[in-house]
Amino acid sequence: MTEILRAEHLAVQFGGVKAVDGFSLSVLQGDLIGLIGPNGAGKTTALRLLTGVIRPDSGRVFLAGVDVTARPVHHRVRLGMALTHQIVRPFRGITALENVLVATGHAHTRGAFPALFAATRSEERERALALLERVDLAEVAGRRTETLPLGQLKRLEVARALALDPKIILLDEPLAGLNSSEAEALSQTIVALNSSGLTVVLIEHNLSEVLRISRRLVVMVAGRVVADGDPAATVRDPVVQDAYVGADDEHAQA
Repeated sequence: MTEILRAEHLAVQFGGVKAVDGFSLSVLQGDLIGLIGPNGAGKTTALRLLTGVIRPDSGRVFLAGVDVTARPVHHRVRLGMALTHQIVRPFRGITALENVLVATGHAHTRGAFPALFAATRSEERERALALLERVDLAEVAGRRTETLPLGQLKRLEVARALALDPKIILLDEPLAGLNSSEAEALSQTIVALNSSGLTVVLIEHNLSEVLRISRRLVVMVAGRVVADGDPAATVRDPVVQDAYVGADDEHAQA
């Protein structure tokens, strides 16, 4: 299988505290990886290192075979990486469809609202509507984002990421704040996107959903990967039980 993303021995510290310490990961085309770990394990920091939001003190990142360690976020986006955020930040005052159009217009201009006007052509609107359909939001395409509940805003975040034509999408706690039915529905959408060929790395605290949908489980503790493999087998690893599941009653009951 083709390797889409590789991290080699990434490390970064803040104020003398090592947030990530020797993080390595290989992501193959078609992977659906659940990245889990207790609070403070360094998961989100690792994700930010992969996307270029944070520069590592040491280590390297390769995307589609290109060393992107020193490259900014937008260069990585153009090479096929997309990221969704735990806290959704849609453009307010415009519709769900227009939010996706801002992203579909990214190839025409680097400005957000110029991109919206650049993407008003019928083919761009049809593509944006198709993306909303993929995440089950077609019926709210004309609604302003401030009227949408959190579950739909999470889906809109995914649609905007898909508009960038990514080879790989990194999801930072997409199920956070959702009830069980919303979480299950969004999980199924993620599975469908992966089945269509999209490579997915998912950070999530909803362990039951992670175990249900992931093809591979990666566990971080104290900034390092301590386990990587089949989800069912990995979660039973004594190291994982002691360091992660056993340390969190909520996760242990999931």
